Amino acid sequence: MTRLITTSHGTNRDAFTPTDWAMFGTLGLIWGSSFLLMAIGLDSFHPGFVALLRIVAASAFLWSIPRIRRSRIDREDRWRVVLVGFTWVALPFTMFPIAQQWIASGVAGLINGTTPIFATLVASILLRTLPGRMQRVGLLMGLGGVVLIAWPSINSSSNEAIGILLALIAAAAYGVSINLSVPLNQKYGSLPVMSRVIWAAVPMVLPYGIYGLTQSGFSVPSLAATVAVGLFGTGIAFLIAGRMGASIGATRSSFVAYVIPVVALILGIVFRDEVISPLALAGIALVLVGAFLASRRERQVATPEPAAARG
Repeated sequence: MTRLITTSHGTNRDAFTPTDWAMFGTLGLIWGSSFLLMAIGLDSFHPGFVALLRIVAASAFLWSIPRIRRSRIDREDRWRVVLVGFTWVALPFTMFPIAQQWIASGVAGLINGTTPIFATLVASILLRTLPGRMQRVGLLMGLGGVVLIAWPSINSSSNEAIGILLALIAAAAYGVSINLSVPLNQKYGSLPVMSRVIWAAVPMVLPYGIYGLTQSGFSVPSLAATVAVGLFGTGIAFLIAGRMGASIGATRSSFVAYVIPVVALILGIVFRDEVISPLALAGIALVLVGAFLASRRERQVATPEPAAARG
């Protein structure tokens, strides 16, 4: 297998188009609500069963689309799809429910906001170039906003280090997978790629999911919430994410992770009567400004061929 680990620039390196913004905002809303829905699922279900049910629901939805069933992926790219399935689905979808046994859903969403850091690092290594100045400023501002939003929770959750570590591992996996998926989505489109990414993850989580089923109770809210995460937060959202990544590239598309904490906090206020601190309000402002700066036109310079691992 050659060029198993590689990435590429997005097809649009100018400012976001209205379509890019629509995909960006939709993903922020869907994924921002996913942590709340997973928390509801965990009220009755074991983390392993939450992960499996989420993936199975998404897989069934995608299999129902005839266009996806008729699509094909070249043999030379199938191992890359499997690798993306592990780093984007199997690993983080398992880590986050486990982490949320010890940390609140809002904190998990906040930690997910570190994804752009990992995505930028991986992209810089594979593409052998740094993001543009505006993207770097937006990255730092967004990170600063996430820190301000998370600071009260971090201070009150110092005994939850294991959950925070697992959530960070999941965010790092997202940073890797976002990069690996870009050239695949540019070559085949998001429908064939992201559906197979999800299908590839099913056998990876199946043993832990079956064990989780034996350790789970049952409630209608938990079932409905977990299936909703599968249909929307996995099935539909992954198709959008694949298309957006192919358009604007891994680094800029990963900045949607900065919107997720904002959505998570708003949902916490509406549904759980949580209170936002003044620091969090300042953090939300920084996140929004950082996302806007990240959307600006990328610096375009001549770069060497992307680095690739031989396997």
